[in-house]
Formats: sequence, C-alpha cells, structure tokens
Amino acid sequence: MTGTAERRKASDAGVTERSAMRRVRVTTDRGGPEQERGRGAYGDEQQQGRAPLWVEEPAQRHPMPDPVRTAAVRALLIIAVTLLQAMVAFFCAMAGAWVAFPMVISSVASTVAATWAVVDVWVTRQVWSQRYGVVSEPSSTARALRRERRARRRQERAALREQERIRRRGGTGRLSHS
Repeated sequence: MTGTAERRKASDAGVTERSAMRRVRVTTDRGGPEQERGRGAYGDEQQQGRAPLWVEEPAQRHPMPDPVRTAAVRALLIIAVTLLQAMVAFFCAMAGAWVAFPMVISSVASTVAATWAVVDVWVTRQVWSQRYGVVSEPSSTARALRRERRARRRQERAALREQERIRRRGGTGRLSHS
C-alpha cells in the first residue's frame, strides 16, 4: 500500500506544481511589467526564461487513415447538401412554389448519394484495415507444423517421381530383370 500512497502524493504534488505554473503564466501574460515595457506575450518568452504559453506536440497518430478521412469528409459534405436540399424542398412545398416537386426529386436522389457515401466510408475503412491494419505473424508452433507438412509433401512427391521414373523405364517395379 505504501507504493500507492507515494504515487498519490507524487501526483498531487505534480498537479499542484502545474496549477501554480499556470497561475504564474496567466498573471505574467496578462499585462504584467513585461507588457508595460512594450514586450509582447509571445515575442521574448525564451529570452526572459519564461515558459511559453503552449508547446506544440506532434500528433502520435491520425485518428483515421487519410483515405478513410477523405471518404468521411466527402460523405459529410454530401449529407450536409442533402439536408439542405430536403429543408428547401419542405419550405417550397409549404409555400406552394413550383420548385417543390423538382426539389423533392433531387432530395431523394441526394439521399441515395448520401447513403452511398456513408457505405463508401465503411468500405474504405474495412479495406484499409485489411491492407494495412494488423500485421500478424504466425507463432513458432504454427511455423513448425507448416515446415513438417511441407517436408511430408516433398517426400510424397519424390516417391511419386521415383515410381514414375521406374514405370517409364519399362520396369514393373522390380529392382532387377532376372
């Protein structure tokens, strides 16, 4: 239990330290003496020894692969246009405008296209994960079994070739023709 208590104390100290740093940063960035001398909050932070407002960290990985993201953005745009068309068709129908019927027809066609776009996202995601997803390596036992199977097949093929060679020579399978 001492390990857990020590970890808790360490994490509490880390939280306290981080919040104190935030308070210092906020007070110095909001118009302290640096602002009065004409120095901005962004310009001379490294020269003065202050911590920057934020540190840009590169993303560990994209939440989605690029082809899937592209398909998702395309689907989102198509869905947005479809909803807009449906709304315009509804208001035109309520107003009794002549454009209502063509808008309803185009909304139905856009609904089909939006459904297709969503299916495209799903298929693209499946294809990507199948091609580039999990790299599976067979276990050593599977490898050994496969090796044994290959050796057996090789022996069987060699035996068949030997029998075929003996048959071609005209022998009946005997070793001598006495």
